[in-house]
Amino acid sequence: MQGISGATILGDGRVVLILDLMAQIRTLQGLPFRGLAPVYHEAEHARPLLVMVVDDSVTVRKVTSRLLERHGMHVLTAKDGIDAMTLLQEHTPDIMLLDIEMPRMDGFEVASQIRQDEQLKELPIIMITSRSGQKHRDRAMAVGVNEYLSKPYQETVLLESIAYWSQVHV
Repeated sequence: MQGISGATILGDGRVVLILDLMAQIRTLQGLPFRGLAPVYHEAEHARPLLVMVVDDSVTVRKVTSRLLERHGMHVLTAKDGIDAMTLLQEHTPDIMLLDIEMPRMDGFEVASQIRQDEQLKELPIIMITSRSGQKHRDRAMAVGVNEYLSKPYQETVLLESIAYWSQVHV
């Protein structure tokens, strides 16, 4: 939806939308909204990116999936690290968006296992989490995460990060 830049979930479960006021103003003024172009592999122009979204929050998975699909990407979702590792046995995404705090297997363990796997070790991982402290960021980088974003994420920052890391990965 135009004018919505992202979303976050508060501790009490309420969903808070993050508005893009400039997009809303352009829409109200009748000017065309110029969003980001769909992200494709440059070497494979016809194939959209396959992004795996791993988060225990149904709302985060849905909101993020809709954002990515609006920008021409295909999306796989997993509710925790165990589900993600199972999906990775059958699918090879171009990039992974990974939360830290999840039941059964957290994001740090997922990232560690991916970096130790010969087939997956080059998979770009963008960690998106409510943990914004330096301690968590340092640990994420130590296990091999490529980028660390805090929730609520800015839609344009996430899309630019996906575009960057997917090109590096090609």
